[in-house]
Order: sequence, then structure tokens, then C-alpha cells
Amino acid sequence: MIKSFKYAISGIVYASKEKTFKILLIIALIVTLFAIFIPVTLIEFSVLVLTIIIILGLELLNSQVERTLNIISPGKNQTVKEIKDISAAAVLIACLGSIIIGLLIFLPHILEMLIFSR
Repeated sequence: MIKSFKYAISGIVYASKEKTFKILLIIALIVTLFAIFIPVTLIEFSVLVLTIIIILGLELLNSQVERTLNIISPGKNQTVKEIKDISAAAVLIACLGSIIIGLLIFLPHILEMLIFSR
């Protein structure tokens, strides 16, 4: 079990060297800090955490697919390109969905703060 945990941590370390994963981690940190600064409910915070986990997990899977395909087919291949594009699209859809979720959660709190600050 401890070995499996070490392997998983190694995978996160490898992924954290990739630009996209770094950007997603920074965004996750900003969203988390925002959720602390603008007090959200426990349910709202849970939804934000779940959304972050889904996006980071999908990005890890996307990186895995890309690396595997680069080994299997190092040259140019239209089918490989399509598979990589579809994998990237899954991450994009999750990111777009997370923006909607973020707006649904944060916007009412921000509007309430603006209204009561008058």
C-alpha cells in the first residue's frame, strides 16, 4: 500500500512539471483561496473541491494518454492526433463546466457583498 502511494506521488511530481498541470494547480489554489475569502457554504466548498479534483484527474488522464500514444506511435498519425484531441476536449469541457459552477457559487456571494457594502 505504501509503495502504491509512493508511485502515485511520483506521478503527481511528473505531472506537476507539465505547464498545463501547473496552471491548473495555480487556478485551483486561487479558487480555494477565493472560497475562503468569500465565505461559501460547506456544500458549495465541497462542489468546488470536487470540481477541482475532476479537472486535475482528467488532466492526469490526458497526460497519460498523450505519453502512451507518443510511445506507441512516435510519428505523425491522424488517428493518434484525433485521440489526443478528444482527450484534451474532455479536460476543456470540464474546465468550461467548472467556470459555470464557479459563477453559480461565487456570483451570488459577490453580489451580496456589493449590495450590503453600500
